[in-house]
Amino acid sequence: MKKVGVLLSGCGNLDGSEIHESVLTLLYLNQAGAEAVCMAPETLQRETINHAKGEITQERRQVLAEAGRIARGKIQPIADIKVDELDALIIPGGAGPVKNLSNYAAKGEAWEVHEEVAQLIRSFHTAKKPIGAICIAPVILAKALSEQNPRITIGDDISTIARLTACGATHEAHPVDGICIDTANMLVTTPAYMLGPDIKDIALGIEKLVGAVLKLTRG
Repeated sequence: MKKVGVLLSGCGNLDGSEIHESVLTLLYLNQAGAEAVCMAPETLQRETINHAKGEITQERRQVLAEAGRIARGKIQPIADIKVDELDALIIPGGAGPVKNLSNYAAKGEAWEVHEEVAQLIRSFHTAKKPIGAICIAPVILAKALSEQNPRITIGDDISTIARLTACGATHEAHPVDGICIDTANMLVTTPAYMLGPDIKDIALGIEKLVGAVLKLTRG
């Protein structure tokens, strides 16, 4: 059975992992007969948002603990992950990748990927194991793998595309049900809720992404 790491970044589209994208990823991995190994960094969220009101609260929440809600408690810190025991990595979107896995949301053009996350991504790349990224999550790949000139898609947001190309990435436009495959770097990306509009629409691209990631794995 293939084992695929799923890198989560909290719970909820405004301050963590997008729940629809995360659950669809887990569903399609399960349907394909693969085992999902959920992980997250042990760090505090940049902010906590009341999703019913869209307002920032004064709560302080921990990324790993919140991500555990999606994983039904079966989750590991990134520090405990052994890349040689996994076949691939997939990163769902939501605000988590740009708030908790990086400081993109706060720093914009001067953003950096959190070192533990960057090291994880580079370890998969060095091991020639595929990485999938959904929605806004490809910005993490663009920065962490900037020297490899990754080819990705994030929808049609002009300012985001400009920042990605400035750090060495090549952007391809794809519809919500499409995927971008960078065979040289073993990367698969899909726009999901960067384009939307509904769960049935993003499901099409995520299913293709999971299938393509598994196809790129060895064996």
